[in-house]
Amino acid sequence: MKNIGVIVNTKRPRADHVLSELRRLAEGHGFKLFAEAAEMAATLGAEHLPVCRFGKKVDMVLALGGDGTVLYTARALHGSDVPIMGINLGSLGFLTSVSDSEISQALESIANKTYKVSERDVADCSIYRGNAQVGSEHSLNDIVLGWGASSRIVTLKLTVDDELVGSFMCDGMMVSTPTGSTGHSLSAGGPIVHPGVGGFGINVICPHTLSSRPLIVPNESLIEIEVVQAAKELILSIDGQDEYKVERGDRIEIRRSPHRTRFLQFQDHSYFSVLAQKLHWRGSSL
Repeated sequence: MKNIGVIVNTKRPRADHVLSELRRLAEGHGFKLFAEAAEMAATLGAEHLPVCRFGKKVDMVLALGGDGTVLYTARALHGSDVPIMGINLGSLGFLTSVSDSEISQALESIANKTYKVSERDVADCSIYRGNAQVGSEHSLNDIVLGWGASSRIVTLKLTVDDELVGSFMCDGMMVSTPTGSTGHSLSAGGPIVHPGVGGFGINVICPHTLSSRPLIVPNESLIEIEVVQAAKELILSIDGQDEYKVERGDRIEIRRSPHRTRFLQFQDHSYFSVLAQKLHWRGSSL
């Protein structure tokens, strides 16, 4: 018997139908389901289990929703080896490799162990005020510093492995993992980075210069961002969630986490097919 955790965004329009199908299929395969919410557990005929205990109890987790649901699941499971299968109940769902119409095939692949596992780098982010660490977070997608209460620009100093890269008058700065390169970073003009590449992307947001371009650094690097000048309070956002208010003199350190996020995918899953399908990325039309 396999123990499978289930995390669901119930606001998605097809959630009720998919949950009914999931319960039927899980019972047919003899899977034991666990759900983080008591109401969801009752719907699925599952055992209620807080998400903080998933890492020690379940063999894998189904994240049903969109990219936000997958990111939430990844953060909840950080530090464990429990893999995630993202099932798309929304529209774009770049991190969800299975559509809601493929849920039967998904459980069949789990039962027969015909899936493949993709491992993704995660960034560790530490926030310092003076010599004191005031916070730490993990990011599968991106870490963004900016968007304060004012439109006035700030000056940020960027250092990589104790070597000064430069000071930038800008609206903010973004550090993305390869997984996050197809998200906010792409919208800000950053490159698409294949998940197999060991590196972090650095984007300066709206720099007051024509010479600034996105930068890729090795994933072994220590990236430091210091707020040199700021007439406003900045927001540090981790995977799209506003986490900390950052002030002048504060420093952000970003490095690769020793723990990776693991995804379950169909054997024929293709990264480039996903780019073409989700982002309409293709060659020239003749």
